[in-house]
Amino acid sequence: MSSRELVVLGTSSAVPTRHRNHNGYLLRWDGQGYLFDPGEGTQRQMLHAGVSAHDVHWICLTHFHGDHCLGVPGVVQRIARDRVRHPVRAVFPASGTSYWRRLRHAAAFADTQVIEEHPVSGSRAAVGPLTARRLSHPVESYGYRVQEPPGVRMLPDRLAAHGIRGPEVSELQRTGSVRGVTLAECSEPRPGQSAAFVMDTRLCDTVFELANGVDLLVIEATFLSSEGVLAKEYGHLTAYEAGVVAADAGVRRLVLTHFSERYGITQEAAFLEEVRRSYDGEVILARDLMKIPVPRRAAATRP
Repeated sequence: MSSRELVVLGTSSAVPTRHRNHNGYLLRWDGQGYLFDPGEGTQRQMLHAGVSAHDVHWICLTHFHGDHCLGVPGVVQRIARDRVRHPVRAVFPASGTSYWRRLRHAAAFADTQVIEEHPVSGSRAAVGPLTARRLSHPVESYGYRVQEPPGVRMLPDRLAAHGIRGPEVSELQRTGSVRGVTLAECSEPRPGQSAAFVMDTRLCDTVFELANGVDLLVIEATFLSSEGVLAKEYGHLTAYEAGVVAADAGVRRLVLTHFSERYGITQEAAFLEEVRRSYDGEVILARDLMKIPVPRRAAATRP
């Protein structure tokens, strides 16, 4: 199993359907589990997907419309019931703190002390490796990005040419030089992997900034362009607009989700056809319980 993958728990928008649960997405990232927008029914979807409460290290809410947060009480109570010991960081818009508190303490149960609150505000905020950026929606909403720091990729042919092997490779990585040979002579830059999560929003500069160069973009495609006026009025994207973002930002793998209940599974082809008008890269139309790896960084091409 990949150490970096998206587990899709739900793909509907305001109303769940027979085939799509409310929102819910767990991003597995190097032993950390980022649970984005747990809607109603998320706890049960976790069971179907083989995700336990112990897999959750972050609860990240884009905003406080019900389809993005009504699963919080069940998830929190499951964290308490299963006696999760590690910290669980809750990130959410500060303007919705009163809603968070109601969800966090929605029922009587044996509480847990592991949840740490991290309300975000302003146009940009950072909590550990997570960046939050303000979006354009009728209520305050944030998109999120997880970014690995850049590094270097060691080049075996260059190492061999300089006679560097065994423990000297580690020394070169640690100190930057061995026997007068520098790290730059035996390596090439390696951009860090990244994933972005963009839910309810109109097109705005922030969407493009969050998506810029990401390996995996999970983005709403609530409507088809035939409902473009409605999408703009309610602060949503069409499939075509999601493709525009992906193409402009150079996204490697695009995942469309958050589909309006007006569209059935049989209309998926229409979403694919529409996004293909604006983006020719890899597209996945998310379905509940899918597991989608974050694509690996390809080796750089060298002369």
